[in-house]
Amino acid sequence: MRDLERFAIRHHGVLTEALGLELRRPPSDSSFRYFFLQVDVAALCAAIRDWTIAQIHGGAADLDQLICDGKTLRGSIEPTAGGGSAFIAQVTLYSAALGVAISQACYATGQNHERAVLKKLLGELDLEGVLIQADALHTQKPFFGSSQSRGPTSS
Repeated sequence: MRDLERFAIRHHGVLTEALGLELRRPPSDSSFRYFFLQVDVAALCAAIRDWTIAQIHGGAADLDQLICDGKTLRGSIEPTAGGGSAFIAQVTLYSAALGVAISQACYATGQNHERAVLKKLLGELDLEGVLIQADALHTQKPFFGSSQSRGPTSS
């Protein structure tokens, strides 16, 4: 939350103007913490995704390729009782041509898997004719069960 506080301090003037608010001072890290405890994070992420796509001239129709990647969030790894590790990870859909992340989702490895999270993110968008670039992890047949999918191709 400290990073959000630093961002709010650095961009205080622009944020108050863009949001149409008259904030005398930027929100603190505890304000952001309270906000995220009160908000439906999935709905907020969907609203941000829809807003981002609306900023693209032509909307989702201008997406020709999406790059998908999952990353472990730094400092989230904890050892498990069985000798393995559990961690928090994030999957991002990124348009290199547009230079923006279209959508992202976080998950705990003990509760979900990158393939399931990516499939959910892709299912939320109309991707007719969009090339999806992903790690080899996502080339397994169960991932491409839809009749619309051509399946993985090799270059």
